[in-house]
Amino acid sequence: MAGGKAKKEKTKAQQHMPYQGGISFHKSKGQHILKNPLLVDSIVQKSGVKPTDVVLEIGPGTGNLTKKLLEAAKKVIAVEIDPRMVLELQRRFQGTPHSNRLTVIQGDVLRTELPYFDICVANIPYQISSPLTFKLLNHQPVFRAAIIMFQREFAMRLVAQPGDKLYCRLTVNTQLHARVFHLLKVGRNNFRPPPKVDSSVVRIEPRKPRIEVKQKEWDGFLRICFNRKNKTLGSIFRQKSVISLLEKNYRTVRALELGQEDSVKQADTKVDFGSFGDEEGMEMDDDGGEDDEMEVEDGEADEVQSEFKDKVLGVLKEGDFEEKRSSKLTLQEFLYLLSLFNKAGIHFS
Repeated sequence: MAGGKAKKEKTKAQQHMPYQGGISFHKSKGQHILKNPLLVDSIVQKSGVKPTDVVLEIGPGTGNLTKKLLEAAKKVIAVEIDPRMVLELQRRFQGTPHSNRLTVIQGDVLRTELPYFDICVANIPYQISSPLTFKLLNHQPVFRAAIIMFQREFAMRLVAQPGDKLYCRLTVNTQLHARVFHLLKVGRNNFRPPPKVDSSVVRIEPRKPRIEVKQKEWDGFLRICFNRKNKTLGSIFRQKSVISLLEKNYRTVRALELGQEDSVKQADTKVDFGSFGDEEGMEMDDDGGEDDEMEVEDGEADEVQSEFKDKVLGVLKEGDFEEKRSSKLTLQEFLYLLSLFNKAGIHFS
């Protein structure tokens, strides 16, 4: 019993690691504070902060990175969800020359309307990586760059290239809106408490001008393409479920174009492209090997003898995409293929 009690007390102590000022860090909330001053200096240097910049810092914690950003920038706006950390920031910088250049916003960054900023620097809870990335990429006006610490695997997905094992829907969606660069790898021992995985710092630069696409159309298209990313597109678009969904959508769009309101009311306009991928954007997709010969489960690859199926496959043949795989297509090729489908009246939303 004594041994069991000691083990339980040790586990509790590991969950709440004390800071020198008396604050306990909660690993369950993703609180891992940078403790290596050389790493902090390197992040600020690589971020390229200018003396005229307004910097948005997400998850400042106890202010180790905040202090260096205040020394380099015109102003720092820090968004912190933990009221204990907010009090620690205010205490740390109160009465210093930096105090009038620091604004602290207490709240959940995903639910906070972000103010204007030139550059974002953040060491974030890893569980908000995907939604935060796309919140930033949709922010207006467009900022210059975001330098963010991510879990290493997530970071490598963002910077992956066609043919890489980690190349996925998240990769293409991110690179549609921004150029992404890997800056440095960060070992887990640079944090207090140390996380279970290594991290990486990436630089995200929004594209100027933006590549204009209809977002729902783009999302529906990519969900299908990356449903089995190592299969040929010909195999994916032969699936009975895919043909059925696209044909329903095709008939709905045609009815709208022709003004046949009665037909629209009778049509099943609910097309569930969500079944082809999860909402997180970090899905594993199909990281298996080359599998041309593998049959799709549940008979989804059964031949569907229809004029519409021929129309879909005709688009793939026109662009020479039938034998290509999503895992090796470039962003430009995805954009071109979607344009061919749309030109043929085939839509994904």
